[in-house]
Amino acid sequence: MEWMTTIDNPGKTYLMQGNEAIVRGALEAGIHFAAAYPGSPSSEIMTMLGHIADEQGFYAEWSTNETCALEACMGASFAHARALCVMKQNGLMVVGDALHTCGLSGVKGGLVLVTADDPSAHSSTNEFDSRNMAMSAGIPMLEPSSIQEAKDMVKYAFDLSEQLQQIVLLRTVTRINHGRSNVTLGELPAAKKPLATIGEWDRMVAINWFHEVQYAKLDQARELFEESPFNTYEGPETPELLIVTSGTGRLYSRESIETLKVKDRVGVLSLGTTWPLPEALIAKHLAKVSKVLIIEEVEPFLERGVAAIAGKTAGVSVEIIGRDRGAALSQVYELHPDRVRKAIGTALGIDFMPAIPGDVTNPVVIPERALTFCAGCPHRASFFLMKQTLRLTETPGVVMGDIGCYTMGGQRAGHYLYNFLGCMGAGVSAAEGMGQLTRYGFDQPIMALAGDSTFFHSCIPGLINARYHNSNMLFVILDNSATAMTGFQPHPGIGRNCMGHPSEAISITKVVEAIGCPVTIADPFDVEGTTETVYRLLKEPGLKVLILQQMCATLAVRKKAKRRVWVDNDICRGDECGCGRFCSRVWGCPGNIWDAEAGKARIDEVVCVGCGVCASLCPSGAIKVEGGEA
Repeated sequence: MEWMTTIDNPGKTYLMQGNEAIVRGALEAGIHFAAAYPGSPSSEIMTMLGHIADEQGFYAEWSTNETCALEACMGASFAHARALCVMKQNGLMVVGDALHTCGLSGVKGGLVLVTADDPSAHSSTNEFDSRNMAMSAGIPMLEPSSIQEAKDMVKYAFDLSEQLQQIVLLRTVTRINHGRSNVTLGELPAAKKPLATIGEWDRMVAINWFHEVQYAKLDQARELFEESPFNTYEGPETPELLIVTSGTGRLYSRESIETLKVKDRVGVLSLGTTWPLPEALIAKHLAKVSKVLIIEEVEPFLERGVAAIAGKTAGVSVEIIGRDRGAALSQVYELHPDRVRKAIGTALGIDFMPAIPGDVTNPVVIPERALTFCAGCPHRASFFLMKQTLRLTETPGVVMGDIGCYTMGGQRAGHYLYNFLGCMGAGVSAAEGMGQLTRYGFDQPIMALAGDSTFFHSCIPGLINARYHNSNMLFVILDNSATAMTGFQPHPGIGRNCMGHPSEAISITKVVEAIGCPVTIADPFDVEGTTETVYRLLKEPGLKVLILQQMCATLAVRKKAKRRVWVDNDICRGDECGCGRFCSRVWGCPGNIWDAEAGKARIDEVVCVGCGVCASLCPSGAIKVEGGEA
């Protein structure tokens, strides 16, 4: 895009995605270094930075995990480089130790950590609110309420970081990251700030007595935030209702006030600096009202902070309602216009009608679309054969997993295989613990699953622990040669880095063998042969590792022409076959369709990618591949 590569074009306006705006802000800040681990809704930021890093003269990397990313940025900052670290809210919990350490040690060059929260957990296991981590780590935090602010705050955050010599957290949410809006560009720096020579007595260390210094930095940030241009008020001088909001809450509040036609009754105090809170500014507005509504994503973070300020401010007596205990808004899930309108309307005693087009008494019910694997996904074959294998064992198997594309293995797409589902890398460690219970008579087969990117991210310590204690379990690595869930970002096993440069691929097999684990490699598309392999490994005592290798279907289609798969209707006997509509109902591939009118199966050749696994499983042999049976 032009805005990425233009050396200097201030004042020009472009339509941008929120993550694009953050990238532009990083360019305007003159970053030297960027590191991240992919996770939606943040993934596009580092993808774009990687594409332009060489051209714009900075370094970018997809790190092995979030802790590696943050600690690499800390190292760059020590040399006075401006470093940007990017992750989603789950990743912020991964870096808890490093983040709290950084809060004590402080920084030299500007260090900004962008965390992308996912209210309603659209692509996450939880909707953790990152603001709690900023408070816990004792570091300043900013929160954009528009895509323009997302860009502007990045540059401001770097300046603030260097002024305070402290890491700064920039918290975004899905609707900012993936929303689009007009953004006016600022200037790009003519040259990057020079790095510093690290002297013998230079230090950036975390020591407990720095805690006092950390609080002093927070106090300094609070003073600066009292006058921040990112904190704004709009509305009457003495409103009937004061809304205190941050992030997307400002946009929802504005829209709702206009819809309800209550501009003369409601004031909006929008805070872009959400930790530490600008206490004097908030207290000034609280003194003018008797009722306050807090609108925020997701936890009642602002609500509790505002209540604390009200409680210690003389002459202030207000009713504060928000998400705490569901007083005005749901305690869970993201905001949307109807929820905010209802909260404002209820606070003002106005009847509320949801903004549903047409007849609101009989709204159209849109059926939910079940999540499923892509057409040709090797995980579909892997979960099918593992489910079938566990049905052959004498005692029921237990399957432990974690987060990735393969999370759907716990849903209909994966035949509800999982018994346990945790965070990245949790499956192998949970299985290790269960595998120690054989001494108490526990004899159920135990399997742990993880993807190839997750293996590098967080499974290696768990696997070492399982090997060290020789746990009785089978660890299955689903190697589809991609960080597929978040957009095919490279990982250490791919042989390419973030900037597109070749790198030496790290062999999962050799890493596992170096740990001392016996390794078996199999192809999930060889359903019969791999089923026998899984059954054999489950019978063997001790720790075993199985690597199921088959390229992600999306990547495979990009690299080679797909094979044609079709149904021979002269052979397919439909319901008379006794297969239970296996290809469409059981197999569940989007390319396999049941033709109700004909009473037979058919292949959607637009969706089908030509893997041909359904042909190998069809009991009647009616599904054909490239002119013959697969």
